Parts: sequence; C-alpha cells; structure tokens
Amino acid sequence: MLLATAPTTHQISARIEDRIGNTPLVGFHNITAHLPTEIQIYAKAEWDNPGGSVKDRAALNMIRTAEEDGLIEPGKTTLLDSTSGNTGIAYAMIGASRGYKVKLFLPENASPERIKILQAYGVELVFTDPLEGSDGAITAVRELAEQEPETYFYVNQYNNPNNWKAHYKTTGVEIWEQTHGEVTHFIAGLGTTGTFTGTSRRLKDFNPEIEVISVQPDSPFNGLEGLKHIETAITPGIYDETLADRNMGIGTEVTYKMARRLAREEGLLVGISSATAMVAALNVAEELADAGRSGLIVTVFPDNAYKYLSDKFWTIQD
Repeated sequence: MLLATAPTTHQISARIEDRIGNTPLVGFHNITAHLPTEIQIYAKAEWDNPGGSVKDRAALNMIRTAEEDGLIEPGKTTLLDSTSGNTGIAYAMIGASRGYKVKLFLPENASPERIKILQAYGVELVFTDPLEGSDGAITAVRELAEQEPETYFYVNQYNNPNNWKAHYKTTGVEIWEQTHGEVTHFIAGLGTTGTFTGTSRRLKDFNPEIEVISVQPDSPFNGLEGLKHIETAITPGIYDETLADRNMGIGTEVTYKMARRLAREEGLLVGISSATAMVAALNVAEELADAGRSGLIVTVFPDNAYKYLSDKFWTIQD
C-alpha cells in the first residue's frame, strides 16, 4: 500500500516548537526482505522533531498545559525534572524559546553528547549516581521539589498525564491517518511510558482490534538507555499495566546488533531505543509470517544515533 507522507504545512514557523510533530513514516527494504509482501513494518521518524526526539511532543504539551493552567510564567519560572537526556533536551529547547530557565537531574553516565547539548542550551545540571540509573535521578529530583516547591515547577514527566496525552492528541492520530486506518499492530518501548500509553489509547479508540505491544529490556541489568525494566524500576504513575495486549523483553546484544544493521543495511543511523523497537517489530512480523497472516506494523523510532556515537558497540564488525 502507498502510505500518506507527512504534511508539509510547516514551511514557515513563528517558533521552533511549531515544527514538533507530523513526522514521517519510514519503511525498510533489506532487513525485511525475507518477509512476505503482505506484512509491512514502518517506523515514525521522531528525530525529525526540532529537538531531535519523540520527547519534544510530551515536553511541549506539559509546558503548554501548565501555562494554560496558570502554573508557570515565562521569565519567572524554572522548570525542574529528571531525565536520561531527550526530555531534558526538549525542555531546554522549548524553555529557551518560551523564556524558562531549566534545571535537570540526570545520571552521570548519560552520553557525553547529550550532556554537551544540554550545556549548550545553558541548562543547570545535577548529576546522580550512574549505578542508580534514571531511578536515582527521579529520587533526587523529588527531594528537591519537596524541599523548594516555591522555587521550581516540577514538570514530573513520569507522573504527568499531559505526557501521554501529547501522544493521544498527535502520534496516534498521525499513525492512523498515515496508514489510512490499516495499521494492525503498534509497538513502542517503555521509558516514561507516555508514548506507548497515549498512542495505544488513541489507536484503540480508532480500532479496538489493533494489537498494542510494549517493549522493555529483558533484564534489570542492561545497556538499553532510556528504557525501563518495569518490574524492577520505579513504576511511572502514568503507566497502565492493563493496556498492552502483550509485552516483549528484548536483550542488549541483539539490540546493539540491530542498531548496526539499520545503519549498514538501511542507511538509518538510529538510537538504542529505536533499535530495540525494530527487534520487537521484526519478531512480530516473523510470527505473523509463520502463522500465514498479514499485518501492517507501526513502531516508533524515538531518536537517531547522533547522541550515542561515543558508545563502543558501533565499531564492532558483524
């Protein structure tokens, strides 16, 4: 089938955040060549957002809603949150555009590329124990937010419903329209869980028969930065455990290999969570092929690889 292309309505933008959303779907040729033609895989190219990731959507919706509710004011409010990187970059970009200072807690082992980007935006950074991962940053930022509630607006991406609502308003609608309502499966990784929750709810509203599949690391000790092993991590308040039709656990090494394959076989240099999503999508596609079924699988590629190129796994020759 011929998919709709992304709208071209943003040729002239008054503000950088006007370019958030309406990302294209990208297909695959070599990695999926073994699949029957009646099974297709597409991914939302979320690096097309101005901040470089899917997190632009949630950050903008959380900030705009707080403005509408009178909770924050440009030039006076400092935005506070924890992040593994991408949401922080989105806060920094939108904050600079709208007039907010930003203070972020993040693990000290966040990629040097993301740290440099945040520093370039002038964000105040507080580093937390790398062994505690994103959970350590969450715990630390909560303490500060409780101690100084008048000093900061704690955006609280893991518990803010306007995180998942961003995807209910935009991502789910875009996927439905771009596939002309023919999407059969939706797959997304679990971090804050906002992308999966909001998109899945919207797609289920359009068609309850769409199978929605959540993806997470297969172990609490993993190298899949940005994704949570839900069973052993601090569970986000916006997470709905009843929503997924199934959950898939994906390993670190198979993800790293997929990241290299996407770059070397498809020309798609994407991030770790994107590669994880592709592993899951390919697994589902092969299950459908074995069962003699057709399907149109859509997943989300949260970002490209430019913020992960210091990772050593890229240079391995398969």
